[in-house]
Amino acid sequence: MAITAAMVKELREMTGVGMLDCKKALAEKDGDMDKAVEYLREKGLAASQKKAGRIAAEGIVTVLVADDNKAGVVVEVNSETDFVAKNPVFQEYVAQVAEHAIATDAKDAEAMLAEPWKFDTSLTVADALSQKVAVIGENLQIRRFEKFEKSGSGKLVSYIHGAGRIGVLIELACDKEADELVELGKNLAMQIAALNPKFIATEDVPEEFVNHEKEILTKQAMEDPKNAGKPENIIEKMITGRLAKELKEFCLIEQPYVKDGDMTVKQYIESVAKTVGAPIKVARFVRFETGEGLEKKEENFADEVAKAMN
Repeated sequence: MAITAAMVKELREMTGVGMLDCKKALAEKDGDMDKAVEYLREKGLAASQKKAGRIAAEGIVTVLVADDNKAGVVVEVNSETDFVAKNPVFQEYVAQVAEHAIATDAKDAEAMLAEPWKFDTSLTVADALSQKVAVIGENLQIRRFEKFEKSGSGKLVSYIHGAGRIGVLIELACDKEADELVELGKNLAMQIAALNPKFIATEDVPEEFVNHEKEILTKQAMEDPKNAGKPENIIEKMITGRLAKELKEFCLIEQPYVKDGDMTVKQYIESVAKTVGAPIKVARFVRFETGEGLEKKEENFADEVAKAMN
């Protein structure tokens, strides 16, 4: 039987399940709507959609580096509550997502969801996620991932802070595969986790970002009563100085090194490079923090218990 767009739309409205899964269910059951609904329920998809509207802003970030150190990935999977984030079943699932992500050619989480699941190719990644939702009982979301593939010599190093609250993946470029690169990478990743730099060096800062920050500092300076009557050139110098200081805070290698405030990160890297006997460069880094940018659900615990009792 030919599956029409109207049939897929009707099944989607009945179950809340995604269009591709609805189309697949109708194809499996030869267009029989009731059997297609039952098929989706058996797969755990229809049940999971009831939870899809809930805010998933907790969860964990994990980082995985391949055994041969040629690839690494940082992944964020969200849950509704911190309790589930501490659940070993959820943690094992997130580790599997990372294993899938490090092997995928997909460019984002949405594309990855349509792929066959690494651990059961009869399912898509989205199917496996829906089944896990049904098991755990909360809305779960594979929110994002970023993958590095090392092109030359050097080292990929990972760091996880706070049991998965923050994850960092950093790539160091160096002609020598020295053991010292691992410790250097860990220390720099800890720095990134703690101080959250946006860029590697000042020359990497986009002009648009610089102009935006300058606008903010200019407005602050003009509204400050202390600057009333000061010559424009003096105010301009003051803004330029503040901007330079601010940009250093945003740039990793310009920051004071957290383990030794008497040197910058750049000086620390140079000291390790001297020991190694070859220049070392931070090629790139990525930092994920669980739930950043997401609205978090705030509920009174007593109200939550009352809801459960009712």
